[in-house]
Amino acid sequence: MSEYVFKLPDLGEGTVEAEIVQWHVKVGDLVVEDQAVVELMTDKATVEVPAPVGGRVLRLNGDAGDKVPVGAPLMVFTADVAASPTPQPTPQPTIAPPASMPAPHEPRAARVMASPATRRRARESGIDLARISGSGPGGRILRGDLTGASAPLSSAAAPIVLRPDEVTEIKVIGLRRLIAERMSEAKRNIPHFAYVEEVDVTELEALRSHLNATERREQPPLSYLPFVVMALVRVLDSFPQCNVRYDAQRGVLMRHRAVHVGIATQTPDGLKVPVLRDAGSKSLSKIAAQIRELAERARRNQSSREELSGSTITLTSLGRLGGIASTPVINAPEVAIVGLNKAVERPVVHNGAIVVRRIMNLSSSFDHRFVDGYDAAAMIQALKDALEHPATIFIPKDASP
Repeated sequence: MSEYVFKLPDLGEGTVEAEIVQWHVKVGDLVVEDQAVVELMTDKATVEVPAPVGGRVLRLNGDAGDKVPVGAPLMVFTADVAASPTPQPTPQPTIAPPASMPAPHEPRAARVMASPATRRRARESGIDLARISGSGPGGRILRGDLTGASAPLSSAAAPIVLRPDEVTEIKVIGLRRLIAERMSEAKRNIPHFAYVEEVDVTELEALRSHLNATERREQPPLSYLPFVVMALVRVLDSFPQCNVRYDAQRGVLMRHRAVHVGIATQTPDGLKVPVLRDAGSKSLSKIAAQIRELAERARRNQSSREELSGSTITLTSLGRLGGIASTPVINAPEVAIVGLNKAVERPVVHNGAIVVRRIMNLSSSFDHRFVDGYDAAAMIQALKDALEHPATIFIPKDASP
């Protein structure tokens, strides 16, 4: 019987290691060629790795949460079990078939087609995917197929451990650990300068409502976010020091001419930041459509690595949840982030009279190493002015000589 050592393959794009998110097999399982055996995460991309050949699993080199370098042994199994008979010297009626005749109902032999997000939801709900009939292409299991399904997982496959005192232990792995590491690094290394300003969005709301009422029906309704993107692009032309990425290893600020806006998006797997590239080259409707598309792909765990990298400034919006202010964490290696809070109608003094106006707060954070407090405040004031006079964001600026 020969052993096959399966080493972590090169997953592309400069990957040097990958984190084990979940094993789809256990020691003793029979696998077939191209069967998904492990779910790995590199940077923010999650991939399922198939077995290069068929065989029986002998060893798994690592647990969920462990990191494995490219080229290191990932797992070991017998090569071509079906071609390596193991005779039984004294067969009895109750003895299982020899290894040369695989059991017809080996639990893991059939490949379950499902996305990592669907697998994660199944684990959290205690559902065995092998018992689910997929409604997607080729029998792929979709999230909707999990509705109403209920089948307990074995204790060995459970992602959490219940202690007698009812304390639940949840190992921090995958995207959640990556988020934790990056947030900790940002707060530890970046001196945040926070700035909050009120913005009167009454005129912006009137324009938004008018466009939503007159646009074609197939166009989804506009939110504030596309307008803020357009205003931000216009403002950054005067504050280029806020549209940079900092290479800490080289000690170099990389100033970008184009504005690549990161859109902070909450997904079932955690926070992701898909990137709207070269926002200044796009119309309002194009910006709105691409934001929706990028956010939806992120929520379905379908974003490419390119879609999740390269932003030069980030927008985050918690307005629909309420709240009047926040202190957003900078998305390193950027140096600025702008947050939108809830827009509410409030009595204010306007043109010498007390009237009801629609007010929204902007909560921003800047890297104080590279953006002075005065410049940060001036940038937000310019953004405020653009949003309070929304017609100006559609007026082209004079081309530079």
